[in-house]
Amino acid sequence: MDFEGRLKAYTSEIERVLRRYLNPEQNLPYRTVLEAMDYSLSAGGKRIRPILTLEFCRLCGGAAEDAYPFAAAIEMVHTYSLIHDDLPCMDDDDYRRGRPTNHKMYGEAMAVLAGDGLLTEAFATALSAEIPAERTVRAAAELARAAGCSGMLGGQVIDLESENRQIPLALLETLHRQKTAALIRGAVRMGAIVGGADERQLEAADCYAEALGLAFQITDDILDVTGDAEKLGKSVHSDERAGKSTYVTALGLEAAKKRAEELTARAIDSLGVFSDADFLIWLSGKLLGREN
Repeated sequence: MDFEGRLKAYTSEIERVLRRYLNPEQNLPYRTVLEAMDYSLSAGGKRIRPILTLEFCRLCGGAAEDAYPFAAAIEMVHTYSLIHDDLPCMDDDDYRRGRPTNHKMYGEAMAVLAGDGLLTEAFATALSAEIPAERTVRAAAELARAAGCSGMLGGQVIDLESENRQIPLALLETLHRQKTAALIRGAVRMGAIVGGADERQLEAADCYAEALGLAFQITDDILDVTGDAEKLGKSVHSDERAGKSTYVTALGLEAAKKRAEELTARAIDSLGVFSDADFLIWLSGKLLGREN
């Protein structure tokens, strides 16, 4: 099968869906914040989370159109987190996806508001879904858990409080289960719920998301050491400068690579309950070998 073509089709579909739910061209008194929101949301990226939402919806028997609001919502939440992550009070980064970060373009105050706007717009978008109300509520609750204190936000807190010290591997894994894997889990579970997944499928989706999320983070840590800034679209060695613990500092480069490979294999093994998971198997391998 033409998996690259399928990936491009998904990405194109997601770009179109995002344009549907966020229109920065409206002549409104608060237009500036809409432009700032759109600046980061339209900056491209891999769109992995919404792709997973659409694909798990399909695997569980649902129509892609039903999952559009949730695919858009998860990307809005992810983008909000990047805007806030780049702020001077967080990681203080100047570039994201090959261009100036949001606060460099719009100022810190507007960047904070742009992130807040995307977070709240995400829930308005998810709750606009025209599917049975019970599925909408369940999926939106997954988004809230993924983004909140027991998910991404909590992981960011651990990350901030762990700067300039080497933390134990167990705490590092907790950090990234929340900061990185939780949002991937939310993306996967939303798609599965919209598609009508049974408990066995949801359990498999959970296993896949956690393993893939951790492998994704380890690859990020490796690329921060070995990657090319031009390909990454952001600076390298930023973790070292910030005094952050990473899988590379905890395990060493070669052991970190092996751990990412093991987790990717675990993610792929969990897909056995689905009858047509070839695209996800291919995508998992592609993410392991990515350069950005």
